[in-house]
Amino acid sequence: MSKRILICDDDSDILSICQFILEESGLEVFTRNNCNNILSVVEEVKPDVILMDNWIPDSGGIIATRIIKQHPVYKNIPVIYFSANTDIKLLASDAGADSYLAKPFDINDLEKAIATAKVD
Repeated sequence: MSKRILICDDDSDILSICQFILEESGLEVFTRNNCNNILSVVEEVKPDVILMDNWIPDSGGIIATRIIKQHPVYKNIPVIYFSANTDIKLLASDAGADSYLAKPFDINDLEKAIATAKVD
């Protein structure tokens, strides 16, 4: 069974590129262009890994990640924070993300980040 990946990003090009790359790697990919009702989305998708953008409508990546990480059932889902912000490491830490990936990123770095994400 392949990993299920949820990508939350408001940039449709990023969503399309990531979806194509990850599906070619045999992963099941779900995308959202916002982080509204994030718990409902996580419940529906049941992802093994979440890629979360920083600047995403409406609540933003930090709040959405915190909501996931505070939930007793979903808190162990690895969240990879990704952003073009120069403070990505600090933002990821503030959000409670498990790791981060700076945009623009190399395809190999994306695949490695997904492959090494620890699923509890």
